Formats: sequence, C-alpha cells, structure tokens
Amino acid sequence: MDIQWYPGHMTKTRRMMEENIALVDIVAELVDARIPLSSKNPDIDKLAANKKRLIILNKADLADSRKTELWREYFEDRGFRIITADSKAGKGIKEIYPACREIMREKIERLKARGRILVPSRVMIAGIPNVGKSTLINRLVGRSLTKTGDKPGVTRSKQWVKIKKDLELLDTPGILWPKFDDEAVGLRLAFTGAINDDILEKNELAVRLTGELVKLYPGCLSSRYWVSEELSPHEIFENIGKNRGFLTKGGEIDSLRTASVFLDEFRGGKLGRITLEMP
Repeated sequence: MDIQWYPGHMTKTRRMMEENIALVDIVAELVDARIPLSSKNPDIDKLAANKKRLIILNKADLADSRKTELWREYFEDRGFRIITADSKAGKGIKEIYPACREIMREKIERLKARGRILVPSRVMIAGIPNVGKSTLINRLVGRSLTKTGDKPGVTRSKQWVKIKKDLELLDTPGILWPKFDDEAVGLRLAFTGAINDDILEKNELAVRLTGELVKLYPGCLSSRYWVSEELSPHEIFENIGKNRGFLTKGGEIDSLRTASVFLDEFRGGKLGRITLEMP
C-alpha cells in the first residue's frame, strides 16, 4: 500500500518555518505517543539543529503507558527534554512552561546579569498534522484561540500566541515530509489519522491495521468484536462488519462503513491503550 501525501501548503509551511526559525529559542515538537518515532518529522531535526529542543509525547492517554516510558527513556538518552501529555484533557500541560523556563535558564540568568529583566522566550510548536498542536495551545492559553479538528490540515497559517509575559509560542501548521522511505511509517501515520482519509483506501488500511493489532495486542479484537483472531486479517475484518450488522441491502458486508467505524474506534481508544512501535 503506497502512501504519499504532501499537499502544496506543506511546502509553504516548511518555507515559513525556515524563515522564522531564527526568531525562536526552542522548538517544541509534538509527536503521537502511539507512534513516537514514525510521527517525528526528520525535517524538523534538520530545521532545528541549533535550537533547544522539547518533545511532547501527546495523546499519551491513548498509548500503552509501559511503552511510553520506554520511549521517554529513548528520547532522553538522545538529549531531548520530554513531557507526556493529553492535550484534550489538559494533562501534562502545566509542565510545559516550567520546562521551557528550565531549558532557557542559563540564557535568562545571563540576560538578567546585563540588566535585561524581561525577555520573553519564544517557542515554535511543530509537528505532523492532527497531533494536537492547536488543542495544546488552547489549553495553555485557557481559551480557544486556534481552530481544532479531527482531520489533518486544520491549521493553515502561522500564529504567535502570548502564553505569559515571558513566554510566546509560534503555532505552525502540521507538516509531513515529502516521501516515506519506509512503508510501515506511512501506514502508522495513516492508522492514527495523520494523513487525510479521503486520499486512502480505507478498506485496505483497516485490514492492515487488523493484522497489526492481532500481532501486537492479541485479544483486543476478539474481546470487542467477538471475532476469532486465528483467521486472516481480511476474514477478521469481514467478521467485524458482520457482527456489527454493517450489511448492504443485498446482505453483503458494508466494507466502507466497517472500515470507517473500526478506524474511528481505534483512534478513539476504544480498543484499549495501544502503541504501534517500540524503540
């Protein structure tokens, strides 16, 4: 299944980020805690090579907590400051301000010694589409300043947001990279909703996800959908539709409805807390 999705506005976003990187002190990258490495944009590492870094493992409420701790260790070993968060519920949000202050502590003290008492730290918020950047910023501010949505591509332009008198954020649109060299990375991004469903073969995507879940979390499908996991992924998918009563007038499985519901339930955490990759 070849997945490539790089709309024109992402080229503009990359250019905008390149133009504004000199204005910020910290680049905070949100990644999806269910796929921390697959959702980490390699282009952002290049862009932010000389900047302080913060990684926010967002949607941690949907991820396997044991594996999230392993990912925390993985990124910390590579020099990143890590925060786990659930931006929808507001968990972990209060840690962001003190983390930024700590990251900037030496510079702040150096400026104070020169008599510059209040110099705001500026943070670029970056990440893939639909990872929760706008929701996180709205939580930080305490009111709705940026658009949010379940589909990727809601934020289309940059926006400076003042969080406190000494902290400003630059909200940027979600950005992917032009080509996925590893098919598994593209699939994981599609599974979790980072790629617009409208350009995907949802039936095939759902069947592929079925196979992944049987392998990684045996029992999660049988317990929710009353299906045998000893069948092929395609047969399991068909039985999910049958058991849910998703049938056409001719008695055939309504595969598109089955796929849509199955993907929505996975993305919404109804199949349990699941992480699709390990360090």
